[in-house]
Amino acid sequence: MAENISAAEISEEVKPRSVRVVLMALMIAMLLAMLDNMIIGTAMPTIVGELGGLEHLSWVVTAYTLATAASTPIWGKIGDMYGRKGSFLTSIVIFLIGSALSGMAQDMAQLIGFRAVQGLGAGGLMVGVMAIIGDLIPPRERGKYQGMMAGVMALAMIGGPLVGGTITDHLGWRWSFYINLPLGAVALAMVTAVLHLPKKTGGQRPKIDYLGAALLTVAITSTVLVTTWGGTEYAWGSGQIIGLIVVGIVSIAAFLFAETKAAEPVMPLHIFRSRNFTLMSVIGFLVGFAMFGGVLYLPLFQQSVQGASATNSGLLLLPMLLSMMVVSLIAGRVTTSSGKYKIFPIIGGALMVVGLFLLAQMDTDTTRLMSGVYMAILGAGLGFLMQITMLVAQNSVDMKDMGVASSSATLFRTLGGSFGVALMGSLFTSQVTQTMTERLGPGAATAAGSAQLDAASLAKLKPVIREAYQHAVAAGTHSAFLLGAGVAVLGFVAAWFVKEVPLRGAGPAKPGDEADGSAAQSPAQSLAH
Repeated sequence: MAENISAAEISEEVKPRSVRVVLMALMIAMLLAMLDNMIIGTAMPTIVGELGGLEHLSWVVTAYTLATAASTPIWGKIGDMYGRKGSFLTSIVIFLIGSALSGMAQDMAQLIGFRAVQGLGAGGLMVGVMAIIGDLIPPRERGKYQGMMAGVMALAMIGGPLVGGTITDHLGWRWSFYINLPLGAVALAMVTAVLHLPKKTGGQRPKIDYLGAALLTVAITSTVLVTTWGGTEYAWGSGQIIGLIVVGIVSIAAFLFAETKAAEPVMPLHIFRSRNFTLMSVIGFLVGFAMFGGVLYLPLFQQSVQGASATNSGLLLLPMLLSMMVVSLIAGRVTTSSGKYKIFPIIGGALMVVGLFLLAQMDTDTTRLMSGVYMAILGAGLGFLMQITMLVAQNSVDMKDMGVASSSATLFRTLGGSFGVALMGSLFTSQVTQTMTERLGPGAATAAGSAQLDAASLAKLKPVIREAYQHAVAAGTHSAFLLGAGVAVLGFVAAWFVKEVPLRGAGPAKPGDEADGSAAQSPAQSLAH
């Protein structure tokens, strides 16, 4: 590896300015990856109206999600092996190519295929952002920038549906994809010009773990398909779902065996020897479970039961997202000033349990003010956990494994979201159907139309059916969030076992400052401008 420039050789004036410019480019790339699905969700009815293929509608989202999840760990390893900057720029280019092709799609099959290409690039965007931040900013200082990352997430969730609706109405659905091109071009230019990281030079050409990558892809694909199709496309006990579960288990077992033999494993198993890294992976999975479940079912409850407009669905999440952003910023500042962080996963875990339990108590009489308070409590819990999990995970590995650590943490959160949406969704739908049947008799759920009606469709129902449906949605929401609260308890328990390992700082490492078995290096040294 090329010699790093020491922290002392970077002037105090140049370093902060360079870091800020790079971070701005990284945040744009992160926004691209997160904003895409939010925008496309709003445009989907118009897309189906023009291209047809309603029966394949779900694959427009599934293809993107699958490609993103499957490619995430591979992008992380490529960055570790061949250099972070090159792999990140490549992922941006692939994402932009997928966006341009998606905008030019002439039928649903083309759109699904091009969305998969887009997803491949998106996998590299997220892990690239996290790994480069891990390279540039020492964990001790990283807390100062957590609010920025949480703000980008909130902006995507709130602004996505609004931007998607506006673009679709005034420019056409194809611009939902084309809008990525100018943003991506800006990020590409800024990263190319300002980001200077040490290049991987010398030594033998690393051996690519093709077998491990293939087995991991099969395992992730099987898992995501089980959680996507189970209870919707196919019954949980169907041959298709059982078959996918078997394929997933076998491929995971084969992957674990292959990684013990590979010279350069795509996901080195030694990183899981760190107790903190393993715990952060578990907590990250549970955060994804709670967050994505909440994002899906909170707007549904407010639209169906509280009569809110679907147009402003992103704004309905404002109490949760604002509290998440503010708390994340405060936790980051405290972490930077004190170097202490163990208390935050504990507090965050407790608030997540309380928030989900309170949300489970909502019924047809719950006001928007009370549901907003409950959401704010959940958001505060997520704020204590979202960035801390990534920070501690990165602090628990050697710098050479920064990419795979970032990609693994991202992957576990993504898989947690898939499981959360699937299990909470299955429970929700089952409870809605059962309650409708109890109130109106067999076939009542069919009479209502489906388990997910918007406010406009709900208004057209007969009063007796509408009232029964609102009670059914409240019952379904109760069951879904009660499950989420139960799962969140595991995260609260896991947080107590986190070891307070000193965060690596910008200065020279002190004796005993090794990160849970990793070498305490100065990540800030990587920036050479």
